[in-house]
Amino acid sequence: MEKTYERLKYIIAVVLYGTIGMLLRYVSLPSEIVAMCRGLIGSLFIFIYMKTTHKEINKEAIKRNKKWLILGGICLGLNWVFLFSAYVKTTVAIASLCNYMAPVIVILIAPLVLKEQPDKRKIPCVIVAFIGIVLVSEFWKGSVGNISGIIMGLLGALCFVGVIICNRKLKDISALDKSLVQLAISVLVIFPYILINNIGKTIDLDFRSILIILLVGVVNTGLAYVFYFSGMSTLPVQVVAILGYLEPVVSVLCSVFFLREYMGIWGWIGAILVISAAAISEM
Repeated sequence: MEKTYERLKYIIAVVLYGTIGMLLRYVSLPSEIVAMCRGLIGSLFIFIYMKTTHKEINKEAIKRNKKWLILGGICLGLNWVFLFSAYVKTTVAIASLCNYMAPVIVILIAPLVLKEQPDKRKIPCVIVAFIGIVLVSEFWKGSVGNISGIIMGLLGALCFVGVIICNRKLKDISALDKSLVQLAISVLVIFPYILINNIGKTIDLDFRSILIILLVGVVNTGLAYVFYFSGMSTLPVQVVAILGYLEPVVSVLCSVFFLREYMGIWGWIGAILVISAAAISEM
């Protein structure tokens, strides 16, 4: 019964992650401001959650891992900036699928960065995922906005690779501690970029945007992080890997059925290839 409950929490978390792109379509603020608000509200939520549940912040563990926590926070902030920008420039489905090239990229660089022996069985997954992204992009149609969105999405994927590598380097630190610190650092990273990029610009802030940002920060970030890491700590690795790919599936479905964003037959084939290759590579 307990494992079923933890599995349900993990599924809720990845589904919440998958709906972020759809929600952001209804926000009038620049993507970098939304990203900073997400990090700020999410980190505050986790801090309050830790205090109310009497979970102490392990300062010694944070100090021991400060280098990788800082680098991970920087990569997390940049990932959100690029990904949220991709949501604006192309469809939510394409942006999400580009971002989910990250696990495939990790396979390629793991021998150099993580000193892990290459698994030749995973090479076909890399090739299939690359073909999938080409099909999803439908670059032959020549849409400049689509291509720029894909570039932003892939840059987000590269930053997410940094998040994965940094978290693999962390030792003896709780999931909540590392989430709290990296979310807070992501805010510090994005803030100067916001100041530079929005000097002299008029920012339109409406009531709907405020509500959605609060929702994304509290529910889709803070609560989702708590559920995500709670499930990750108790569920088998294979279950975590497979259920994790509900996120891009939800993103694609939200894009097509709720936002009415068009995806042709080649796009659907590409989406299936990317998600399948990434999931199989982790099994």
